[in-house]
Amino acid sequence: MDMQGKRELAVTQQQAWDALNDPDTLKGCLPGCDRFEATGDGEYAVTMAVKVGPVSAKFNGKVTLSDMDPPASYRLAFEGQGGVAGFGKGASSVSLTPTGAGCELAYTVQAQVGGKIAQMGQRLIDGAAKSMADDFFKRFEAEMQRRHGPAPEAGADAPPAEADKPGRMAGLMQKMGFGRKDPAGEEAG
Repeated sequence: MDMQGKRELAVTQQQAWDALNDPDTLKGCLPGCDRFEATGDGEYAVTMAVKVGPVSAKFNGKVTLSDMDPPASYRLAFEGQGGVAGFGKGASSVSLTPTGAGCELAYTVQAQVGGKIAQMGQRLIDGAAKSMADDFFKRFEAEMQRRHGPAPEAGADAPPAEADKPGRMAGLMQKMGFGRKDPAGEEAG
């Protein structure tokens, strides 16, 4: 399986680099990840639950970073065993390029799978991989927004946050005239 893509991130190159090298952030953003722990310099132990079609399994594996060029790029190698479900292994390149509104993350992935998962067919495997990547980036972007605030262009025209909207009862009370000020400045109702 080969996959590549680019994502615009509303954070600086350094902020994205720091997050992509933080085991806790990666654990929280990778779908099905139960463990992402440093075991050495640039080496991590990973446990993930993976589902491809009707096959579900818990994979134990490792991720190794190499060719690190902070905060611009690195390569990573990964491998995992999922018991009777099979195995997965491969490599990925990640690069971060500054842009006017933050940075662009570009990635390529080459992976091989074997066992029951490989019997699911390439189309199903590719679809599951794309879905996992999309889910990762949605979670990653949400985490970056939580840590660093919304993108500058999103903050100006964004709809009110859910907390700023009146609840159903408060909206109903306002429609009925409760909580409005009368011309004298006193609360009506």
